[in-house]
Order: sequence, then C-alpha cells, then structure tokens
Amino acid sequence: MGSSGYSKWFAATITLAFAALSTSTVYICRKRSKALNLKVKELQISLNSSLQNCAAERQGRIRAQQALREALPAAQSKSEKLEEQISYPMTPIGFVHSCFSTRNGTPRQPLLVPLARACINFNATRVPPASLEGLTEYSHCWIVFVFHLNTNLDKLWKHPSRSKFKAKVKVPKLKGGRMGVFATRSPHRPCPIGLTVAKVEAVKGNTVLLSGVDLVDGTPVLDIKPYLPYCDSIQGAAVPKWIMEDDTLSVASVSFSEGFSSSLVDCWKIMGMKSLYESSDELQCLIEQVLSWDIRSLSQRNQPHEPFNKKANGKATYTCLDSESNHEEYTLNHENNEVLHSDDVTYHLILEGINISYKINNSGNVIVEKAIVTPESTRQ
Repeated sequence: MGSSGYSKWFAATITLAFAALSTSTVYICRKRSKALNLKVKELQISLNSSLQNCAAERQGRIRAQQALREALPAAQSKSEKLEEQISYPMTPIGFVHSCFSTRNGTPRQPLLVPLARACINFNATRVPPASLEGLTEYSHCWIVFVFHLNTNLDKLWKHPSRSKFKAKVKVPKLKGGRMGVFATRSPHRPCPIGLTVAKVEAVKGNTVLLSGVDLVDGTPVLDIKPYLPYCDSIQGAAVPKWIMEDDTLSVASVSFSEGFSSSLVDCWKIMGMKSLYESSDELQCLIEQVLSWDIRSLSQRNQPHEPFNKKANGKATYTCLDSESNHEEYTLNHENNEVLHSDDVTYHLILEGINISYKINNSGNVIVEKAIVTPESTRQ
C-alpha cells in the first residue's frame, strides 16, 4: 500500500472511530435523559400524591371541627346557653418586659410616651425566630394581650348572673362620668383582652424591641400583627367629643427638684445593668414624658377627704380602693385628719424598679422630688 493509500485508510479509520464515539455518546446521553425524565415524573407523581393527602387531611380536620361545633349544642343541657359553654384555648406566646413596673404610671393609650420602651420575649417552643422574619420591615405592630392585673379576674369563672360585671365604667376624661364599657378602652371588660399598637425598633432572635408602649411589665401576649396604614388608618373616622379633650389629662409643667438628678444617678448605679435605657439622663427624659400626663386615678385627683392611718413618723398613707383606681399607695404629709390640699400629697411612680416621688399642685404643675430603688428590685 502506497503512502497516499495509507493516509486515506488512516483518515477513514479515524473518521469511523469518531463516528462510533459520537453515536455512543449520543446513546448514553439519551439513556441518561430518559432516566432523568422518568425520575422527574416519579417525583411529580409523589408530589401530587402528597398534596392530595394534605388537602384530604385538611378537609378532614375542617369536617371534624364542624362536627364538634355542631355537637356542642346537643351536649349541653336545655337550661344552659351555648355561649356559656364554648371556650377557646388562649395560651400566651410571650411576655412583656416593660419600663413600667406597676399599672400606676402606665400610659392610658399607646404612643403618648415615645420613650416608653418594652420588649416581648416569646416562648421559643411556640414562636421560633423564623416566625418574626420580616417584622422589622413594618414601622409599627398591633399587640393582643391580657389585662392580667385586673382586680376582678375571679369574676370570669363565675356564672354571668353572679359575675357582677359593670355595664358602665368611669371615664377619666369625663371626670368620673360613666360610659358603656364597649365605648371605652377600660381594662375591666367581660373578656380582659387588650389591643395596642407600638413602634417596632428591632427583632433579636425571639425578642421584639418596642417603643411608645402602654404595657405594664409581665403582660401576657396572645398575638402580634403588622400595622397596615392603608386599611388600619381610617380617614374621617368619627369619635365622641369627649375623646378629643386631651387637655383634661395633661399637666401644666414638669420640673425637677435640685437634688433629683443626683438621686437618680445613685439609683442608676444599682439598676443600670437591668435597664432598657442607656443612661440616667435618658431615664429622666422618660420620667418627664410620663408625668407630662396626669397619671393619677380619679380618686387621687379628687383628693382623699376620708380619715387615714398615721404612721410612726407622723406621716400617713392612703390607698385607693375603688375599682377604677390603680390601687397605689401614696403619702399624706399631714398630722391630723383634715381636708387636704394637692401640695400635701406625695405621689409615687415606679419605673424600671425605681420609686419616683412627686407632687402636683392645683394649677397642674408637677414637681419631681426624689428617686430611690425599690426593695423588691434589689432582691431580683
């Protein structure tokens, strides 16, 4: 075979080899593609089956719930009403850690005190961190909570005929006038559930940091929901005239005594590590914001004219006992059982475990006198 013949033979061999290799490669690729297609179909069938099973289970749960609701009336005696028998489990999903240690001083409405801070610590087993993802994209959120410090909670377990719930409650802005409970934000309700709004500052793990709150420390939280301005803010919404009279609860001025700042600094040295605030100056700003509203109960504003119990130091204490009061004890700087004036009464506000004493005169001027750490705070 000549050189030219050999070259042709070699080229033909190479061509055939490449052709065979290409055919083999195509065959393998087609085989793998077919196998992948079969796998995809199998997964699609499995997914569809799972979706059908989930839908069937959901329908089954719905039918079971409907059957339960239908069976409840039949299970009750003829003398009992349905609404007296049905109840729903409402377990707190978290609790509030607030700057307000007691009900006294806690704002009557949200956002009135911008510096009022709190955090909601959620139960990790009920609220995993993923549940809170996206909340920081909202400026505010709604909080559904329980008025757990109501003094009449025991009535909830009594028959309605013996519960003695009041249809009307005293309204601070009406100076003691009464209004239907559902026309007010009173905490004393047939179901002690509250609704408030707060500014979302941050989310850290299972904790939501808030400001502008009107929640007392330890409040149980049932739910939170994002605030939606386009549907939660109603343009042109009507309210009674007495709601708009905010001046009835505002004070003329707030001033601090000469030694107050130093007494607050001493308290800060003890309580600063537990505080929601970064300095005693910031805490003093909070005190000024809180006391810029008259936080006294109706009984306190009307002055206690009843006899009071003397103490060894010549001073005495008087405790409000009516259902609308904050049940807070305050000091009377008087020796005898006589008619009192505003300047004779020292009131107390507890914030962050610090007891702030102040007076308010008949002109509505608040003088903040002293700050001391409460004994209960040092034991915690």
